[in-house]
Amino acid sequence: MYSSILLAIDLNDGPSAHKVAEVAFRLAKDHGASLHIVNVIPDFGMSIVGSYFSAAQKKQIIDDERKRFADWAAEEVPEGISYDLTVVKGSVYDNILRTADKIGADVIVLGSHKPELEDYLLGPNAARVVRHAKQSVFVVRSSD
Repeated sequence: MYSSILLAIDLNDGPSAHKVAEVAFRLAKDHGASLHIVNVIPDFGMSIVGSYFSAAQKKQIIDDERKRFADWAAEEVPEGISYDLTVVKGSVYDNILRTADKIGADVIVLGSHKPELEDYLLGPNAARVVRHAKQSVFVVRSSD
């Protein structure tokens, strides 16, 4: 049923990231699907915070995140699952949707935190992905 799965992961979510990844790993195994894992570094380009970082510092942040992401994948992704990694910077939901379309994903797997009052049902990024994705979306609710 699925041949290409996009796993959107936030390594800063700790145990929740593992829980989300486990769902994608199971789908990939069950369907013999390829797994594409994306980590989006939120963009701080136009914000006041972003103005304090030089171009070299921004590049270093991305390079460091790529290494951390590769180390995480080497440890977490079970043997027998083919995967690739993508690290991008910018709007979280927009980059998840773009990546899913670019790779021809059949399904997107992502996590959602316990909602704040203003989020009500899903976090803002998860809600936007669900609302705008052309693909099926599995949302894994974290327990926090």
